[in-house]
Amino acid sequence: MHVGIAGVGRMGTAIAARLMEVGHTLTVWNRSAEKLRPLTNAGAQVARTPAELAGAVEAIITILTDAPAIDAVYHGPQGLLSADVKGKLFIEMSTLPPEVAPALAERVRAKGAAFVECPVGGTIGPARQGKLLGLMGGEPADVARARPILDQLCRRVQHAGPIGSGAVLKLAVNLPLMVYWQALGESLAMCKQLNIKPEELLDFLADTSGAANVLRIRSHLIVAKLKGEDPGPVTFNIDGGIKDVEAMLAEGKRRGIELPLVQRTLECYEEVRANTSGEAEISSIAAYWPNRGNR
Repeated sequence: MHVGIAGVGRMGTAIAARLMEVGHTLTVWNRSAEKLRPLTNAGAQVARTPAELAGAVEAIITILTDAPAIDAVYHGPQGLLSADVKGKLFIEMSTLPPEVAPALAERVRAKGAAFVECPVGGTIGPARQGKLLGLMGGEPADVARARPILDQLCRRVQHAGPIGSGAVLKLAVNLPLMVYWQALGESLAMCKQLNIKPEELLDFLADTSGAANVLRIRSHLIVAKLKGEDPGPVTFNIDGGIKDVEAMLAEGKRRGIELPLVQRTLECYEEVRANTSGEAEISSIAAYWPNRGNR
């Protein structure tokens, strides 16, 4: 297919590279044009505006930062929906509050196009390998139409129900993980006085029943932070974690559900951000707490 991607940050770039690798023709647009260079070097075409992108392709994937970015890219003067999109397929993959996608779907369908939401679980590595987890919401016919693309990006796609359901499932998937980073930090603080090297300790903890799968993947980042070394490129930052936790609390309030662990996690994340940086790798939450008293 000829696929377009609007929003080429870290995840968008990895997804775009994967789509080209499996044989799709790709056109990309991004607000910051310099981020497009690796993709254009690999053969992607560039659209000057979201409208130009939407007019050129069969399916449009959007991976954007937040609801204001969605509004600008879809509904702006040169937005996606200012083009003739009748019969086209939109796949919205941003992590957004659950109330955003249903309203967006109505406007897309009013233009005669199909719409599914599919936020994903996973970071740059799984995205590049086609091993994300897809959390999809949409009507059955639209879901069936989107699956051939999503199956090339995801090792598993879960259809959660109508539009909005995918966003709720994404929050539910991320909730234990966000709490885990804080819990791991407190665990490491408990172990600070033990005579165990950081790499040995993290390797051991990753082999216990209390470990999350992500620890096996990111323990080297935490070890580097504990040693005061550069952990390398950021895959998902603290600002993104705080945005997700705030969305969880907002959705819990909307549903009349109390989330006390999530509330306390937000407070802890905000402390880490205030004393380090919101741009820091999310796993550095765990490295902050053992040295908290030294700051």
